[in-house]
Amino acid sequence: MMDHLYILWTNNQLETAKKMVFMYGKNSLLRGWWDQVTIIIWGAATKLASENEQIQDGLKDLQDTGVKLLACRACAEQLGVDEVLEKLGVKVIYTGELMTRLLKDNEKLLTV
Repeated sequence: MMDHLYILWTNNQLETAKKMVFMYGKNSLLRGWWDQVTIIIWGAATKLASENEQIQDGLKDLQDTGVKLLACRACAEQLGVDEVLEKLGVKVIYTGELMTRLLKDNEKLLTV
């Protein structure tokens, strides 16, 4: 069985993204703490990811490391950033059912 960590990133704080979400997500794979890491971009984080160049560079670095990136389609569409996120290589999907499944299945979910 594979150890899979999901990081739910919901805030729009630049330093929190860089010094927690990105740092832990990347190092989790590089150091073998987790076999798989998926970051779910939801809420205010969707807008930050679409507008901030430092964040976009960080997302590219995460992808290059092997971290999977998902974003909430409803949030992205409401904020008008779905196409921007898709161009960044983020998989934009409806996440409500996914989140419900993760919680009901007691998956490893870190919320930031």
